[in-house]
Amino acid sequence: MKHLFFATVLFSAATCALAQVTVAEPWVRGTVPLQEATGAFMQLNSQTGTRLIEAASPVARVEIHEMSMHGDVMRMKQVDSLELQAGKTVELKPGSYHLMLTGLKQQLQEGGTVPVTLIFQDKAGKRETLEVGFPVRALTASAAKMKNDRSGH
Repeated sequence: MKHLFFATVLFSAATCALAQVTVAEPWVRGTVPLQEATGAFMQLNSQTGTRLIEAASPVARVEIHEMSMHGDVMRMKQVDSLELQAGKTVELKPGSYHLMLTGLKQQLQEGGTVPVTLIFQDKAGKRETLEVGFPVRALTASAAKMKNDRSGH
């Protein structure tokens, strides 16, 4: 059992975990010079119910956002927190929930990494902080992936 616990807390480029929350496939969309905002994406899973209540980075202000369709219009709004039900994966992806990085202090180039601190709070009020390195993907990476997903590739 000890080996399983230690395997759970190991950090890798694609996945990192603490006792309660697992972050998989984190990435941030690259930017062009002088661009002031971009999105960060990942998959979150919690062993127990918890909420993502805050995120921070030294390269930008970070907010939790939700995108949704209202008629024919896609709208984005900031949300106070993101609920994680026990054992269910929540995917933060383009066109849905995501982290919005605004007021960027530098261009984010493919191959770089953006440090992000994620703060979670359980129903009892206990907080858990998780430091995650978000690899920077090409500006067009998500558009190509979404096109392939829709075409069944």
